[in-house]
Amino acid sequence: MNKRYVVGLGEALWDVLPEGKKLGGAPANFAYHAGQFGLDTIAVSALGEDKLAEETIKALEEHGLTYLMPRVPYPTGTVQVTLSGDGIPSYEIRENVAWDNIPYTPEMTDIAKHCRAVCFGSLAQRNVTSWATIRQFLDDTPEDCLKIFDINLRQQFFTKNVIEESLKRCNVLKINDEEVVTFSHLFGYESLDMRETCQKILSTYGLQMLVLTCGTNGSYVFTPSITSFQDTPKVEVADTVGAGDSFTGSFCAAILNGKSIEEAHKIAVKVSAYVCTQNGAMPAYSKELVALVK
Repeated sequence: MNKRYVVGLGEALWDVLPEGKKLGGAPANFAYHAGQFGLDTIAVSALGEDKLAEETIKALEEHGLTYLMPRVPYPTGTVQVTLSGDGIPSYEIRENVAWDNIPYTPEMTDIAKHCRAVCFGSLAQRNVTSWATIRQFLDDTPEDCLKIFDINLRQQFFTKNVIEESLKRCNVLKINDEEVVTFSHLFGYESLDMRETCQKILSTYGLQMLVLTCGTNGSYVFTPSITSFQDTPKVEVADTVGAGDSFTGSFCAAILNGKSIEEAHKIAVKVSAYVCTQNGAMPAYSKELVALVK
């Protein structure tokens, strides 16, 4: 196997929206968006032995996504999504589902050993089985692998221990402004402002980069030597589902293709603004967007 993969690792689920259900979950979204720029991406999770699993495979294939999702005796994941008047989603996440029980298979070990970048979050680590698989996968990746912890704090599905262990295993943290507040309470950083908190996390855990998104108030990328800031473009928002994952996926693709931090940041902002103007998490890309990373 000479290929090196960019992996979205964790929850595979359906977002059940007011207008119907759409394939979702940060790992598949991330793999889809990074893959739009020609990288060999793969979504790694688990599916049930049910009709919804068949629909998942069909939807993944329709989106051109490569996947490794063993079948397990639990239902395929679903999330009830309700959108506020301005398109902001809230989620009701079903528990003890297939992606809570991802087994660490020999195929996964092989992918981990040939992994160029991996994006994972805290949500898929809420259950001990998937938690162990994600940790093992990260431990099996090569030294030069870009390991992005997209913290994704959802409801009560995280612990201080899961966050800490993930920070020890990643080299890039992606976090939003609301999550920084939660993090500060959890880790006793309340006396610091948002930027100071980010600088402290960066240095405490020896990260290469920390990406902070602040919705309409712009976004930052912090490294030990530079800070990049970008305004958020004003666009007509259809919904924000998947916008964060498109930011992470395009940022990762740009970095892997040799763009500077500032260039990668600009591209990520442009792509996520476009995704906000589209319905659903995996819209088609224009040639102009794809050309940004080449």
